[in-house]
Amino acid sequence: MIQVRLSHLLAIVGFFVTFYLLTALSDILLPFVLGFALAYFLDPLADRLEAVGVRRSLATLTITVIVGLALLTALAFGLPVLAQQISMLIAALPGYISDVQVWLLEQNLVEGQNELVSVMGESLLAGLQKTASSMVLTGLSLINLLALIFITPIVAVYMLNDWDHMIARINGLLPDEQAAIIRNLASQIDETLGGFARGQILVCLSLGTIYAVGLSLVGLQSGIIVGVFAGLISFIPYVGAAFGLVLAGALGLGQFGFELPPLALIAGVFFVGQFIEGNILTPRLVGDRVKLHPVWIIFALLAMGSLFGFLGLLLAVPLAAIIGVLVRYGVTLYMRDYVNRSDNG
Repeated sequence: MIQVRLSHLLAIVGFFVTFYLLTALSDILLPFVLGFALAYFLDPLADRLEAVGVRRSLATLTITVIVGLALLTALAFGLPVLAQQISMLIAALPGYISDVQVWLLEQNLVEGQNELVSVMGESLLAGLQKTASSMVLTGLSLINLLALIFITPIVAVYMLNDWDHMIARINGLLPDEQAAIIRNLASQIDETLGGFARGQILVCLSLGTIYAVGLSLVGLQSGIIVGVFAGLISFIPYVGAAFGLVLAGALGLGQFGFELPPLALIAGVFFVGQFIEGNILTPRLVGDRVKLHPVWIIFALLAMGSLFGFLGLLLAVPLAAIIGVLVRYGVTLYMRDYVNRSDNG
């Protein structure tokens, strides 16, 4: 009984210590969490290379070179386009607002409504400038940015190279009585988290491509940046499409005016994207084996993001997967020890 109570006390103390460290060291921990995540996602590829006779160190080096070249290529071709789109959007935004004001005047609307639109436009511009300056001063400070760029790949390489050794050491620390149960739960967490995360990354990339290409074909001047951003935040269920539709619709309203055909095409791009996601991408890339309800994912992202910022967003889905597996295990024990026993009795 004393051992049980002591273990419970240690678990509670560990929870509060972890919470404090995440809160106090969120900026410092970000490169390490990203590096750990990269190593986790790339470990299956390293295991496959090892299975065909490649040494772990050589497999790690090969994966690092391939991923590095892929990222450099994507940045070399994609970054100039995104920068051009952002500059075009910033330059065109005042003109969009002015065009909407002119349209309202042409419709002989009351002056108060036109003044309301003017105030909304000025507030939007002020909000964008404030957000940009805040990002420069806080989230993208020079030290944090350098740490993110240089420390993340270093941590990822070291952890990927030593991944199997770390797992073996953790296995050796497990108590013999609960080792089988812990390994089973860890396997379920890995299946849930790995299946969801790897599949969802592919879904987000596919949706970003669909939105960017579709909006560009429609003729939206900032279609690429809007489509890419909408695709990237599609890991939050329904939020990516909704935000992208609102943003693209507002920009389309400023660029095309109140013409129905281009606005309908913009909406059609997102409806087509949602149809492809729901009927093709998610069933094939994520599948039914991932038992994470969209509402639970949304709650975890909002709660962890509110508590720990961007670091919380990275930790939200793993935490949701762990809690989901533990809750299902607890329900199984409850059904076995209480419900089924009472039925048999």
